Amino acid sequence: MSADADVIDIHPARHQRVLMLSWEYPPVLVGGLGRHVHALSVALAAAGHHVTVVTRHADGAPLEEYADGVRIIRAAEDPVTFPLATTSLLAWTMAFNHTLTRAALRATEAADYDVIHAHDWLVAHTAATLAEHLHLPLVTTIHATEAGRHQGWLPEEMNRTIHGVEHWLSTSSTRVITCSGYMRDQVVTLFDVPPGQIDVVPNGVDDRAWRARPRAVASARARFAADGPLVGYAGRLVYEKGVQHLVHAVPYLRQRHPGLRVVIAGDGPYRHELEEETRRLALDATVRFTGFLDTTQLPAMLGATDATVVPSLYEPFGMVALEAAAAGAPLAVADTGGLAEIVEPGVTGVTFPHSDPDALAGAVDQLLGDEVFARRVARRARSMVGERYGWATIAARTATSYAAARREHGPLQAHRAAARPLPTIPDGNLLAAHTAC
Repeated sequence: MSADADVIDIHPARHQRVLMLSWEYPPVLVGGLGRHVHALSVALAAAGHHVTVVTRHADGAPLEEYADGVRIIRAAEDPVTFPLATTSLLAWTMAFNHTLTRAALRATEAADYDVIHAHDWLVAHTAATLAEHLHLPLVTTIHATEAGRHQGWLPEEMNRTIHGVEHWLSTSSTRVITCSGYMRDQVVTLFDVPPGQIDVVPNGVDDRAWRARPRAVASARARFAADGPLVGYAGRLVYEKGVQHLVHAVPYLRQRHPGLRVVIAGDGPYRHELEEETRRLALDATVRFTGFLDTTQLPAMLGATDATVVPSLYEPFGMVALEAAAAGAPLAVADTGGLAEIVEPGVTGVTFPHSDPDALAGAVDQLLGDEVFARRVARRARSMVGERYGWATIAARTATSYAAARREHGPLQAHRAAARPLPTIPDGNLLAAHTAC
């Protein structure tokens, strides 16, 4: 092969052919990943790129369709591919990857691709197989890490296995995308990926979708507030989201602000314990658990708040902070993870150390006690969302990562990845040294 044959004409503006892998995609929506992949793929298609998403099937959904400019192929769960009588997540994932690989190979029969884009460990085996079989560069987005979810610990065999797959997928990829500098540092620390191989591309938000009509905001205010201020939370009710610390801050805030109401929107396995703690503290009249609010109700609720709190212990990015800012809510967020990169204290919101109810109460009190300040930081945050986090911008930055991966991809990459030793997982807290820095 001549030297000229090795030169590929790659430019971020060039229309690229992307084979994207995700375990969730509408109508299958479990967390934020499915919404992210959908919005990203649609934005890439709108920019002229050719995007095929291979994903999991859902009852009633077509096995293949074109929607919003994206080709979607869904891998069906059938008795041949899923002969499993088990509730094991790892066994299910291996069976899912088997059928996902078959569906993706069928996709390649009708089209050629320039790059494979994998989202998280649940598609790792399909991603690695396709990259090697098709001789294509692999770009992987690590949305979160198993060690990060458990504050640096891997308590069970399943957690250690997931960590190992994340390590393998990251080091087998031509380039890795993370949603924040915080997550980039985690990938470097946990998986020994060189920083120069990682691109930080934040999650995006359609700020227009979160701007509720004034009448809807007024209706939400009448529904959830009383004679005093309204404080809000939205998200999954799991321990690492830190809602327990918001509950523990309420007695102080209620004393400082008569008529206070707190609305907690969302659901999850920690909800029962949170409701029990609310009753124990005699906060039933102040704190309201609404359960899941849909896409018409939630923007109005957030827009009606005098402060929206994001008290996470672990937050790779902090999508809800962007959504609340787009809705017009003044933000009080934990100074952790990606949240610390979104909110600039005193400019686009206020921050507090995570796991500190007293500090949380003080930050919220600052917003509730100074309406002029609260509305000023809310306006700046809303402007910031539109300028930095629009999906067209995020798609362009992702396309630049694709172009870089294609430049860097070589015929020996698969052999180099195969030669890497399997990770050894040390005992103790894997992030202790990192978080102490």
